[in-house]
Amino acid sequence: MDNAEHMHLIYVILAAAVATFLTRIGGYVMITQMKRIPPRMEAALNAVPAAVLSTLVAPAFLSGGWDVAAAMLVAMAVGLRLSSLWMLLVGWLAVMAIRHVLI
Repeated sequence: MDNAEHMHLIYVILAAAVATFLTRIGGYVMITQMKRIPPRMEAALNAVPAAVLSTLVAPAFLSGGWDVAAAMLVAMAVGLRLSSLWMLLVGWLAVMAIRHVLI
């Protein structure tokens, strides 16, 4: 890479950092200026954790192999009945058991 390419990369990284900062601070400023959060906005904000979780889990589920997919399904079944700690523990145990016993 020559110097021009390095500078271009630095500018792209800085622009991405500024855009990220402005979108995050913009949402905070917008919410603090409201006296009451509208119901539709509250519903959208309540959906954010599920959206973030699905963007983290879906790629691993689809491309992680059958052992990872099976462990995630087991963890999901446990997560419907027990706490998150149990879900993580059982999911981890499931993937380790599959990898060491069946593969």
